[in-house]
Amino acid sequence: MTIPIHLEPAPAATTAAPVRDIQHYMRPGLLQLPSLPPLSLYVHLPWCLKKCPYCDFNSHEYREGGDAAGSTPVPEQRYIDALMADLEAALPLIWGRTVHSIFIGGGTPSLFSPAAIDRLIGDIRARLLLAPDCEITLEANPGTFEKDRFRAFRAAGVTRLSVGVQSFNDQHLKALGRVHDRAQALAAVEEAAQAFDTFNLDIMYALPGQTLQELEQDILTALALKPPHISIYHLTIEPNTYFAKFPPVIPEDDQAYAMLDRITEMTGQAGMARYEISAYAQPGHACFHNTNYWQFGDYLGIGAGAHSKLSFAHRVVRQVRFREPRLYMDNALAGHAVAQDEDVKRAELPFEYMLNALRLRDGFALQDFMDRTGLPISTIAKGLDAAERKGLIERDAAHVRPTERGFDFLSNLQELFLAD
Repeated sequence: MTIPIHLEPAPAATTAAPVRDIQHYMRPGLLQLPSLPPLSLYVHLPWCLKKCPYCDFNSHEYREGGDAAGSTPVPEQRYIDALMADLEAALPLIWGRTVHSIFIGGGTPSLFSPAAIDRLIGDIRARLLLAPDCEITLEANPGTFEKDRFRAFRAAGVTRLSVGVQSFNDQHLKALGRVHDRAQALAAVEEAAQAFDTFNLDIMYALPGQTLQELEQDILTALALKPPHISIYHLTIEPNTYFAKFPPVIPEDDQAYAMLDRITEMTGQAGMARYEISAYAQPGHACFHNTNYWQFGDYLGIGAGAHSKLSFAHRVVRQVRFREPRLYMDNALAGHAVAQDEDVKRAELPFEYMLNALRLRDGFALQDFMDRTGLPISTIAKGLDAAERKGLIERDAAHVRPTERGFDFLSNLQELFLAD
């Protein structure tokens, strides 16, 4: 799973943002960025077999052949046409920059055929300069798994699979509204391990009715499959979801904290380091794409509802694409995929940077803060002093790291950097 990096959900838009030429982004401004950060590409494929009751991502149900509710087959070719039109319109903003990672997220991207993914990656390669070791991740759902499908994705150019297991417990999978069961999850992970040199498992905890012992069994099962990377997510009740209307009974906070402590203990015993608040990896298997988000790198997002964060010499810009797939395709093919386009306010940059960088176990270099925001260290000095007094960070002349307490109370630590 990749985490959308934005502070508030983008409201639905029905009209395109003004089309700007590159001179607009290069005009003088209040910031002075000495260099540009690494660039990633995010591609959103918005369809899934079934909308999960906890999901607030931009995903839309698909049923093959359509049905009375209006669902339609996935329009693979038209959607990829729209993605390429979107990408071509954005090229002037990133011209000459190397792309270090690609993340194909959703939705359920593995609903797309291997032939469609092959075309997508080939079309991207024809338009962008990719680093020789470019990480190309595809999200996959065990409910879309079939023998040799993952190998076909590998042949198409995918280098890393992220498998949305969530749980190996059939009762919990049913409560989460997942379309797969334990047997399908096990088969999918085994196939991923054979097809890919590195892969990720998404696991959720604090599930409806889940006990600590059941959580331990999920982690034991996951670790027995020897995944190089595990992403761990606390089930949260998000607004505008089915669970928000009909909330299930989930473990109390104290029990959820105990679950997370146990996850960290068990993964550590298996040689996995917690390098980010929700990510555990064997040496050499950290996800570059998500790490680039957390280090306040740049990313171009294409596809329905995709977000972008792009740096220029004197400003940092955020964009949002049209959210509804049909509206997105119509607008992208007409050359107007962007629904929102605005500079990040200077006063908001410190919090945006710290919101991401403090998620990392190793924290951040003070020089990176200056390079990626164009701001002096004095803009976060008050917050750093308060965080150190509270025992939430440790620092030296060049680096800031969250302490164990800072990791446990990350939201409190991040809030210290909100603009007054």
